[in-house]
Amino acid sequence: MTRVVADISLSLDGFVTRPDPDPDNGLGVGGEALHTWAFSDDPDDRRILREATARSGAVILGRRLFDVIDGPKGWNDDSGYGAREVGKPAFIVVTNSPPQSVRLTDLDWTFVTTGLPDAVAAARKRAETASAQRDQDLEVVLMGGGATIGSAIDAGLVDALTLHLAPVVLGAGTPLFTGAAPRTLVQRSVTSTSTATHLTYDIP
Repeated sequence: MTRVVADISLSLDGFVTRPDPDPDNGLGVGGEALHTWAFSDDPDDRRILREATARSGAVILGRRLFDVIDGPKGWNDDSGYGAREVGKPAFIVVTNSPPQSVRLTDLDWTFVTTGLPDAVAAARKRAETASAQRDQDLEVVLMGGGATIGSAIDAGLVDALTLHLAPVVLGAGTPLFTGAAPRTLVQRSVTSTSTATHLTYDIP
């Protein structure tokens, strides 16, 4: 079965945004340091980004993150998913209701209103179709936000977790795990660069 990999940047004190993120400041004021690695010229940072996006058959995100991405200060040709790296995967948005309009009409959007398990199932189908077309095994990437990833892990919907640990202390913000059940993960890889420590774990 197609693997589901949660992938997110994290501060040393466990936050994925600064307080009060909004469409104008998707990571909160001062949270941009979490994503320094994604725009780095470090060859290992570039390789990790390139390889991860190349494996992406479909990408899941929550509605709040979608509103940031599709907002006026959101993605563009230089900052979109895997910009300058690979073709664009299908995007699956978990939401209570679809938006009335979409700015990024060049991307393949599907809005799932029946919950996270159904969004994962839809993303798996899209990734499997893309795998057959490209003749390679592709993954479903759960890119956030933090609450969506935490809920998916708690529900047993995620096979692996990739963290990009930024060398910053944010002090406050959105935690990745809130009230999560205790669990032990299996560490699979660690890569340290000048901007982050990239960690991948299997989730038994």
